[in-house]
Amino acid sequence: MPRVQHIAWVAGATGYTGRALIAALRADGVATHAHVRPDSPQLERWRTQFSALGAVIETTPWEADALTSALRRSGATEVYALLGTTQARARAAERSGTAPADYERVDVGLTLMLLAAAQAAGNRPRFVYLSATGVRGPEDGNAYMRARGKVEAAVRASGLPYTIARPSFITGADRDESRPMERVGAAVTDATLGLVGLLGGSRLRDRYRSTTNTVLAAALVRLAADPAAQDRVIDSEGLRDRPCPKDQ
Repeated sequence: MPRVQHIAWVAGATGYTGRALIAALRADGVATHAHVRPDSPQLERWRTQFSALGAVIETTPWEADALTSALRRSGATEVYALLGTTQARARAAERSGTAPADYERVDVGLTLMLLAAAQAAGNRPRFVYLSATGVRGPEDGNAYMRARGKVEAAVRASGLPYTIARPSFITGADRDESRPMERVGAAVTDATLGLVGLLGGSRLRDRYRSTTNTVLAAALVRLAADPAAQDRVIDSEGLRDRPCPKDQ
């Protein structure tokens, strides 16, 4: 039986996980379209970096019709939604007078626009959404968790095949942003969970311990092509180098 040709379309390609995902997809031989904002001040940097990996650079504006056309033209079989902002970036955008960049506009608004475009494109790609550990619903938790809860609910109701990934802390020494509190939080959490694991709480340890962008990217590539991961929510313990868990 001939191998299915996978074509990936990645929104959020320039983020910490997105960069690793582009590299992982290309290393696996997947035809890859890396989306970069057309007004990105580092557009040429990303064009050079992603082109060197053999990815197609997409500079489609964030407009519904344009996104639909781009997804239809690419023939994408998987659409990865790795969009997200931070409170620091939102405050910086507000100070600079640029377009608002809060959770509701970026994490929810742009992701739902991408989801609608994937629906309208007509080729029913699998929608791979990067969420977060601890999401309970669209009305629960802080603004960050509520944003992800809203998107998860929309993805589930979209009618598209999907995979929702819920990692814990994503950290590493090569992050452009220092995020000292996140690094400290990851280190403290991992140390505590190591003790929990020794006391028999291996499942709890695996669900909440941190991961790196390269480990997460490899898991996303594997899960996107895995029939067992379709229409599933994969928690952190499933985002490792092993088969898709059966009971998440």
